[in-house]
Amino acid sequence: RGGGNFAKAIGEICGCINATGSDTRGFCAAPAHALVNAAALAQAGVYGNIVVVAGGSTAKLGMNSRDHLKKGMPVLEDMIASFAVHVSQNDGVSPVIRTDMIGRHKIGSGASPQAVMQAIVMDPLEKAGVKLNEIDRFAPEMQNPEITVPAGAGDVPNANYKMIAALGVKKGYFEKNQLAEVVERFGMPGFAPTQGHIPSGVPFIGFAREMILAGRIQRAMIIGKGSLFLGRLTNLFDGISFIMEKNSGRVETGINKDEIRLMIAEAMQELAKVFKGE
Repeated sequence: RGGGNFAKAIGEICGCINATGSDTRGFCAAPAHALVNAAALAQAGVYGNIVVVAGGSTAKLGMNSRDHLKKGMPVLEDMIASFAVHVSQNDGVSPVIRTDMIGRHKIGSGASPQAVMQAIVMDPLEKAGVKLNEIDRFAPEMQNPEITVPAGAGDVPNANYKMIAALGVKKGYFEKNQLAEVVERFGMPGFAPTQGHIPSGVPFIGFAREMILAGRIQRAMIIGKGSLFLGRLTNLFDGISFIMEKNSGRVETGINKDEIRLMIAEAMQELAKVFKGE
């Protein structure tokens, strides 16, 4: 019935007896929402290690098979996809999730493709003073076009990349005649099965981590987006994004010397007032 607590049940199966868990619902954007939550919990020190887990369902098997069979193609979606991402506190080496650069689709942002991309891609970058061309890779909905094109849904990742590039042209980061070149530079072919939340940005996380550690890229934006209830309960859209970035090598200790000096100064001022009888 969609209730319960899958996370804790998964932990039990895995033998993680000292762990707890909870579920995050958000349809196609849920994995990105869950990873933002995990990053915040780790950064705040609430938990030291969090694993975000998601899986498919039997209802998704052969989801586009009717259209494929009509075109004489085999049933391509003959697998149930799943993934797991381990998020921990900063170790000074692994790529970091920038919790100060979270893109979010607000309730009032609008549901047009341009409005969605503005909210979850451009707004967080502009707020942080980061240029669009400073992001090396974007990972939006990474559906495999070999599955979606015959089913009539088109090349979903490429459509997303064109929209991001078009926003870049509008903002003056690129020239209009550079559109195809820009898409080629920060885009990539879709490779994930079209199983709801599975292709929504997160399939690239492992590759992004390897590329950042190898020095091939500095930053990647992971984008999760989708409708809320397939338009049946509300027409609202959903979307959230975050930046994976090369680790600076500095590990926050939680101690800020300037803040400590200020606290000592204020305490001494209060003490002086007491001696003066104020």
